[in-house]
Amino acid sequence: METTVTFHNGNTMPQVGLGVFRVQEGQEAVDAVKHAIISGYRSIDTAMIYKNEQSVGEGIRLGLEAAGIDRSELFVTSKIWLDDFGFDTAIQAYEASLERLGLDYLDLYLIHWPGTDTAKFIDTWKALEQLYNEGKVRNIGVSNFSVEHMEALLAQAAVKPAINQVEFHPYFDQKQLRDYLAGKQIVMESWSPLMNGEILTNEVISNIAEKHGKTPAQVVIRWNIENDVVVIPKSVTPARIEENLNVFDFQLSQEDLYEIEQLNEDRRIGPDPAGFTGA
Repeated sequence: METTVTFHNGNTMPQVGLGVFRVQEGQEAVDAVKHAIISGYRSIDTAMIYKNEQSVGEGIRLGLEAAGIDRSELFVTSKIWLDDFGFDTAIQAYEASLERLGLDYLDLYLIHWPGTDTAKFIDTWKALEQLYNEGKVRNIGVSNFSVEHMEALLAQAAVKPAINQVEFHPYFDQKQLRDYLAGKQIVMESWSPLMNGEILTNEVISNIAEKHGKTPAQVVIRWNIENDVVVIPKSVTPARIEENLNVFDFQLSQEDLYEIEQLNEDRRIGPDPAGFTGA
């Protein structure tokens, strides 16, 4: 049912996963992750800064057990925060995330934001390369990197990032970055694809949803898929978690895609990576 994308190293990743940004550590996070896995999700995305890795790990264990599947069938992502930048601290941060999650390895480890010190994120990337080369993490990538950040990184990287997770939604379609990444065979992934719910009240999206007998959220997730973007909608509601994965039985028409394209305003809801320092 679920489609996957293939990285430049030949590894694959499910195209739809569960995001847990702003999900509190505790039972809510455990239940959401467990329900997602039982419902058919095979990708879970967290980060150190979300402060919920322990609960996510517990949800993973319970979910795998309930679904009767092996850890190898699940794709788990976490991210390193700016405070842990630097070669040695990055290695330690990875080990700490693994410990909190209760896992032996991650399928994907990302630099969460580039920060404003290029030398520092290059140093951090070198640590991720070492983890990757030693087989401690299956894939490495970045998040919130602009074309300029990517250029600076690729100029010194021995291992090319597999993916760049960025803000992407109908009001901010990142066309230049998408084209750039496609040219470099780097997958693009979107965070907050539903704009914390804001996009779901858009009339164009609602009309397209009605036409297909789907919800606005399903239309936006499908739009990500048809743009070859990996998407990780966040929800803690069981029915919504199921709904967000039920997007493989319809396609958007060229007209639908054109109408959604016209919604672009180059408008962010998150920080601009150019000056973001995590403070």
